[in-house]
Amino acid sequence: MSAPQTPAVEDKFFHAKITKRADFASDLWTIRVNIGADFKFTPGQYATLGVQTPEKRIERAYSIVSSPYENEVEFFFELVPEGELTPKLYALQVGDEVLMRKSPKGLFTLDKKSGHTNHFLVCTVTGLAPFVSFVRTMHKDWKEGRFGGEHKLFIINGASRSWEFGYQEELARFAQEIPWLKYVPTVSRPWEDANWKGETGRVDELLRKYADMWGMAGDNTTAYLCGHPDMIENGKGILKRAGFVKESMREEVYWIPPKEHGK
Repeated sequence: MSAPQTPAVEDKFFHAKITKRADFASDLWTIRVNIGADFKFTPGQYATLGVQTPEKRIERAYSIVSSPYENEVEFFFELVPEGELTPKLYALQVGDEVLMRKSPKGLFTLDKKSGHTNHFLVCTVTGLAPFVSFVRTMHKDWKEGRFGGEHKLFIINGASRSWEFGYQEELARFAQEIPWLKYVPTVSRPWEDANWKGETGRVDELLRKYADMWGMAGDNTTAYLCGHPDMIENGKGILKRAGFVKESMREEVYWIPPKEHGK
């Protein structure tokens, strides 16, 4: 009797083919992949992408930008020059393949259980990815009569400079059409972006202003913080002081900052 075989890579991964790539800045880009199979996920979840090297397979989780209604899967990346995986992903072009695990993961999904109808979506740069998935999915449901607009989305999207807003035009267009969506991009380094005429300041500095302006409080709103770990920690503190309890805040940290010496 032969020994049991270790499951092949093909059992756990799609060989996803890149069908489109768009570069927003020298270190920010988006891709769409065709996986040639059904892939069921909930907006807000992530997929695990991987690249096989001669030594090992390198993998990392990335939030999904696309809606489950789309026939391709979309991702938004920021290049980490010293990173293990993003430089390899950055080198990939249309027609190349990337490994993608067949099972989506994650609980950073829209809160439909608490009774809250306001959803405060706070992000930095690529942290916008799951929120685009929310908007695209809910927009299609709204247009086709499956969603009546009872849940309202309020997005604050932070970046250092305006060219780092990968989906600004799309979300601004949606916000003009949709009564249940508000979208505010904000630039934290306006002195490096002379043509920017919109909101300025770091995301966490603007949380209280927009929460008050939009009538969002801990008893009617769930907050979602996604992206830079410092923004998330600062944002949680500000929201807590504004009356948000732990159960009304969700977070998706995109990397763990190194601990300071002595801590």
